[in-house]
Amino acid sequence: MEQAYGAGKAGGTFDPITFFQQPQIILRIVSWIFSIVIFGCIANEGYVNRPDEVEEFCIFNRNQNACNYAVGMGSLAFLCCAVFMALDVYFPQISSVKDRKKAVLADIGVSAFWSFVWFVGFCFLANQWQVAKPEDNPLKEGGDAARAAITFAFFSIFTWGFLTFLALERLKKVSFEEEYNQLFTPHTPPPYV
Repeated sequence: MEQAYGAGKAGGTFDPITFFQQPQIILRIVSWIFSIVIFGCIANEGYVNRPDEVEEFCIFNRNQNACNYAVGMGSLAFLCCAVFMALDVYFPQISSVKDRKKAVLADIGVSAFWSFVWFVGFCFLANQWQVAKPEDNPLKEGGDAARAAITFAFFSIFTWGFLTFLALERLKKVSFEEEYNQLFTPHTPPPYV
């Protein structure tokens, strides 16, 4: 596959093997799986109750906001990964360097945002898990799910952070291509009268 500076040359054919071997695609898939684990664990086993209670409460110190944060952010990160994976499929078809630059800048902003969101989420969930009272969960249900959500929130900080780094590297290539096109655009001299 022929390469331009930001991606494959515009109009090239789609090669799925080459596509799935790219580091940013591998990291997007890993981040996508992590988000599924986070919101799946909390949605499935994140709510418990005492034997004498009917209403279920969040396993994280009975703080409904902790479970809502994990489920909400996990769901949004899942969708965000899917959207940017679709953009990565479409990226080689973008012929305008300015449009490529906008796509890469969006990738940088979104990836940095999610890295920060998962850092906040990890700190919040770990804190609420640490201060949770054992008497609120006497049967010790859902502890593995809570620990899994905390662990994968921690790992998500680094996957999204590395996606930010890869997008910054991609921006350098696209910016170079833009400058190259501005410097070496052939100018036709005006016709003589």
